[in-house]
Amino acid sequence: MVRNLAAVRALANLAEPLLSAGVMTMRSAFAAVLSVPLLLTGCAVDSLSGPSPEQGMAIQGSVHGGQQPIVGAHIYLLAANTTGYGGPGIAASSSNASVSLLTTGGGYVTSGAGGAFSISGDYTCTPDTQVYLYAVGGNSGVGSNSASGLMTALGNCPASGNFASATPTVMINEVTTVAAAYSFAAFASDPTHVSSSGTTLAKTGIKNAFANAANLVDLSTGVTRTTTPGGNGTVPRTLLNTLGNILAACVNSDGSVNGPTNPSACYTLFNNALSAGSTGSVPTDTATAAINIAHNPGSNIAHLMGLPTAQAPFSPSLASNPNDFTVGIEFNGGGLNDPVGIAVDGVGDAWIVNHGGAGTVTELSPGGVALSPAGGYVATTQSQFQAIAIDPGGNVWLPAYYDSAIIKMSSSGTLLSGTTGYKDATIKTPYSIAVDGSGNAWATNCGNSSCSGPYSVVVVSNSGSVLSGTNGYTGSNQIPLSIALDGSGNAWVANRDNNTMTKFSSTGTVLSGAGFSGGGLNKPYAVALDHSGNAWVASYGSLNTSSVTEFSSSGTALSPSTGYTATAIDSPDAIAVDGAGQIWVANTGVKNNVNANVMELSNTGSAIAPDTGYQGGNINYPLGIAVDGSGNVWAVNSLDSTVTQLIGVAAPVITPLSVGVRDNTLGTKP
Repeated sequence: MVRNLAAVRALANLAEPLLSAGVMTMRSAFAAVLSVPLLLTGCAVDSLSGPSPEQGMAIQGSVHGGQQPIVGAHIYLLAANTTGYGGPGIAASSSNASVSLLTTGGGYVTSGAGGAFSISGDYTCTPDTQVYLYAVGGNSGVGSNSASGLMTALGNCPASGNFASATPTVMINEVTTVAAAYSFAAFASDPTHVSSSGTTLAKTGIKNAFANAANLVDLSTGVTRTTTPGGNGTVPRTLLNTLGNILAACVNSDGSVNGPTNPSACYTLFNNALSAGSTGSVPTDTATAAINIAHNPGSNIAHLMGLPTAQAPFSPSLASNPNDFTVGIEFNGGGLNDPVGIAVDGVGDAWIVNHGGAGTVTELSPGGVALSPAGGYVATTQSQFQAIAIDPGGNVWLPAYYDSAIIKMSSSGTLLSGTTGYKDATIKTPYSIAVDGSGNAWATNCGNSSCSGPYSVVVVSNSGSVLSGTNGYTGSNQIPLSIALDGSGNAWVANRDNNTMTKFSSTGTVLSGAGFSGGGLNKPYAVALDHSGNAWVASYGSLNTSSVTEFSSSGTALSPSTGYTATAIDSPDAIAVDGAGQIWVANTGVKNNVNANVMELSNTGSAIAPDTGYQGGNINYPLGIAVDGSGNVWAVNSLDSTVTQLIGVAAPVITPLSVGVRDNTLGTKP
């Protein structure tokens, strides 16, 4: 496929990112890249690296800039590395390198007439590694363009067979680049640094992430989808086409980066797609720019929207500026009916409880395919659910409010707690639920159907025995709407009506006295814990008072007296923490006339999302939120009976939460 001279040229191209990052000299960069075939793990032939690599079959396709073929592009076949999360400037030969070349000698092929290319069978492919194509440079008809970088995510390397059978032909263009950039954004810092750790959860997360690209675009034709292949997801086609058109303005040029007095399209794109949004490093190709936009979907909207030309190649596209560039797929089906709570299991499936369909639970695959029947899994015919949790074994736990029972369901939707659930005199109208590292369920009791008490917390073993005594654990509880567990197994309870947080030890001892308060706590509706044991609370508040409150592990208020505030924080009903310790808030927007949204805060409480929050995927009255191991954020839309998956906006996190409790890894990456 590649002769020696061509291989040297390929290595030179691969060395360029290392040089531009300023971390290597010319000699050391070439030395690092030349050693790739010997030192990289995961996809090279290595008898110690797991499953035996499969000899590849030809991968055929074409490279286009918009509707124009690109001739002379260098196409690399790459695989995400699984030896550690890598950042910019990591040498490609180091032990935690984040890119592997599958082709013999680390080479490339060059696109010819019509943009066509063919990668012959001299590559090896280890099953369960994630593979993508990266096309650099070439000429779309207006001159050689070194700023052109395009990608297509091929996905999981088949355990048997080859990519030729899975994807006979492949298109590489701007919209496939957008789909790839967003789908694996949580694992990428640039096109040659795509990586995860080698844990089972991490490999599952990145596999699910790569698979999402095919939900957004047809990989064979390079055309954006309207509906996901599963048939139950609405794809934001006009947004994807618009993002493709933004990239095309640079791809279909000579690549000049003039500016700022007479800025070229590439100059405008690169200077409005910095690594940190409005700050950070300037990308040098369009694929890196796409990844940066995926990382910062609320930045520089107007400037980027000014790039598409009147003859933009992808349509339909947006006629006006969007609120943000989050790519959200809206899913229905599987029994979704006024959904109110969500949890993600260890394989990335989303489990949702339905308030409308009495006693039903919906399961969606990582890609949104409905796994539960049309009416959902029926857990009880007598009750409604407000919350859901998953134990380390993948079993699902539900507080049956009107049944005064705790229900346990297997990962296949089979009832494990009998037809009536686990019952006991101390289980009195349970409202919220969490599971500890031993698989024991912690539930808050409302006391009666009007939730007027007596209030308590009851703990049920994984076999259904009550562990919390004859009266349950009691403290300062007043309408306890949410419960969460920290990495030490302590339970935090949000008490709506007396504006306090109760903290119990793992054995039920009250650690919070009369209750923790302050820091803007005002009608706390939901709580989540980070890796430091800090509690983050969604304060629903009253008119003009919604906020997020943070407490230290000892109960000291870390947020200001008004809480962490932002325009987008309005009547928040759910909260979650991702693998980087960032905070995700579901805002219903019902009190202050703010559009329903998902808001991102840093681990210091600073707003990251735009003032209006993220609104992709038709978010509408979100009552539940969760982050998965692929870096996607899931929000349940109560009014629409749908679920929105925001693609790649967060850092991957360990799921289910009970595993994070067990291993003290809450708020960390897998």
